Amino acid sequence: MTDLTTGLRVPDLVPLPVLLPLLGAALTLAFRRSPRLQRGVSIAVLAAVVAVAAVLVWQTDTNGPQVLWLGAWQEPLGISLVADRLSALMLLVSSIVTLLVLVFAIGQGQAESEEEGESETPLTIFHPTYLVLAAGVSNAFLAGDLFNLFVGFEMLLFSSYVLITLGGSAARIHAGTTYVVVSLLSSALFLVGIAAVYAATGTVNLAQLSIRISGLSPAVALVLQLSLLTAFAIKAAIFPMSAWLPDSYPTAPAPVTAVFAGLLTKVGVYAIIRVQTLLFPDSPLQGLLMWAALLTMVVGILGAVSQSGLKRILSFTLVSHIGYMVFGIALATPAGTAGAIFYVAHHITIQTALFLITGLVERLAGTPSLDRLGGLAVASPVLATLFFVSAMNLSGIPPLSGFLAKVGLLDAGIAVGTPLAWLLVVGGIMTSLLTLYALAKVWSQAFWRTLAEAPQSPAPAGDGAGDGGVAVRVEAPARTLPRTMLAATAAMTAVGLLITLVAGPLYAFTQRAAADLTSRAPYVTSVLPEEVRR
Repeated sequence: MTDLTTGLRVPDLVPLPVLLPLLGAALTLAFRRSPRLQRGVSIAVLAAVVAVAAVLVWQTDTNGPQVLWLGAWQEPLGISLVADRLSALMLLVSSIVTLLVLVFAIGQGQAESEEEGESETPLTIFHPTYLVLAAGVSNAFLAGDLFNLFVGFEMLLFSSYVLITLGGSAARIHAGTTYVVVSLLSSALFLVGIAAVYAATGTVNLAQLSIRISGLSPAVALVLQLSLLTAFAIKAAIFPMSAWLPDSYPTAPAPVTAVFAGLLTKVGVYAIIRVQTLLFPDSPLQGLLMWAALLTMVVGILGAVSQSGLKRILSFTLVSHIGYMVFGIALATPAGTAGAIFYVAHHITIQTALFLITGLVERLAGTPSLDRLGGLAVASPVLATLFFVSAMNLSGIPPLSGFLAKVGLLDAGIAVGTPLAWLLVVGGIMTSLLTLYALAKVWSQAFWRTLAEAPQSPAPAGDGAGDGGVAVRVEAPARTLPRTMLAATAAMTAVGLLITLVAGPLYAFTQRAAADLTSRAPYVTSVLPEEVRR
């Protein structure tokens, strides 16, 4: 297929979201002695990926899935990259997030270099590693076979090992160790699952698997499904495999935490959507997934309301709201899948914005501990506004996208009408109310009350206080907020509001994506030649 405006075959664009960041990583490493060139290359590369992703969204919606087979192998033996409506939307949202977080990180690095002579995120290491992370995320979304999906996971995970330990403090090394151990465990389980799938079917191509798995005995198919879901559930932080996340994310630098919170768990959710709809459409595990969704929502939000550190509150809400996405997947209906896809797009932007705001709070006040914060609404009305908007969006206050996403999921649950679906509906409503309570507590203590009303209390360990638990009342803002960091955070918040403004067309897009996923035919016929499908 040829794009008449550019003369390019549209499938030729498919590998660019992977190739461009990898090329950028090589260039930034070559330019390690020139921070200005590193910044320019990184921004240009990620901006180009945003443009390519936008074209792919339009093309997949207009002309169906775009497929590119790599190498000269006869189909379906080679490696395929596939962009359909789901993967193209995930590419677009994730590339916007990586670009804006990069701008935030650049602003933070420049500010720290000017003030302290060195940056918390060393540019020589940060830029190439960050671009490899972006390439890994893109590769995971475009992978047309299980092994290439594994490669995408490993690209983003190995780069995340470096990013989460930047700065080398004891807390970061400890958190990074936990993250590495859990990630290696999930990767090992995934690799074992891939081996089992290949042994049972003779292929790892997703389109071909959708045909061959239906011919397996139910017991074998169930074992394969459980092995894949377990690996993906660890990566997505689904209860009871979610305890690692609140201990790992809060210690990393602000931009690293933001991009981790926004993207890494969503890659796991994406993998579950892809596998459940394409390989196991008539799953006997729907009830188990519903219980996992309910417990993830409830346990996560109860953890959030019990915390006193802003980063840990947001980490637990991140876990909790993964449950909404699993809720939609578990319903196994077009409406539920559409709601899950819309919720993923909404949550990526909002959770990233909230963690960027937390980075600004920590910079302004010197701590993320609620017991030691106060008066931020007076110190920075702009920051207070950004937090309020994003907090209300995450809580699901109408008419914001969080409300629309939750209504779509609740409607889908009501339409299913089983007792367990109704229990999920009730759990979803209660989780939304408790999210509002947790974030209202943050607003009341950090932004609304005055510093004179803030009690002196020890800072919770591991939440970035950095003073060994000694109480230090912040009498005035410790630093100013650099314009670059503030602008990137405002832009990220604006993207969340933009989803609200285009919610109608976007939800219609996710419904078309869900219809394709449910029928499976558009994906399979686009990837496999007719003689292979027989």
